[in-house]
Amino acid sequence: MHQNNKVMDITFEYIAMALLVFLTGLSAGLCFTWTNAITPGIGRLDDMSYLLSFQQMNRTIVNPMFLIAFFGPVILGLHSLIAFRGATTALFWVLLVAVAIYFVGVALVTIFGNVPLNNILDATELSTANQVDLKTLRELFEVKWNHLHLIRTISATVSFALLIISLIQITRNTIGNGI
Repeated sequence: MHQNNKVMDITFEYIAMALLVFLTGLSAGLCFTWTNAITPGIGRLDDMSYLLSFQQMNRTIVNPMFLIAFFGPVILGLHSLIAFRGATTALFWVLLVAVAIYFVGVALVTIFGNVPLNNILDATELSTANQVDLKTLRELFEVKWNHLHLIRTISATVSFALLIISLIQITRNTIGNGI
């Protein structure tokens, strides 16, 4: 049995990197849950129930904890890129790709895709809409929102996997290959 007596110095950079992995994992899990349970479940509802449910979930989800978990990886990702810019080339590129995928596929898709759709839904007074209006709104909203969300789910999951690889490599580089 090989024993490695090296220990890893816990620095702000490593804590920020671990937090980046953790928050990205939370986002990936949130997106996965919405993709695999929430949107298919409410997709079975009639137009009014579907739109009202989505409207209420959108109003509820925007809270400080969600914003930290969902957008924290953007800030921590940029910090980690700066902190580990002197790392091995392979490690830096894996980290860069992970951060770029999250930024483009989660943050930008959310800001420029899902949020505008959510705003259209939120601005609609559902209680005064007739059946035709409800059906039209749902057709405008549902397929496009779900497609954009699938992009977020895949992006967050791939980013999370790459960040785990990065964290493992950072740990190995720091304490040696004896782990």
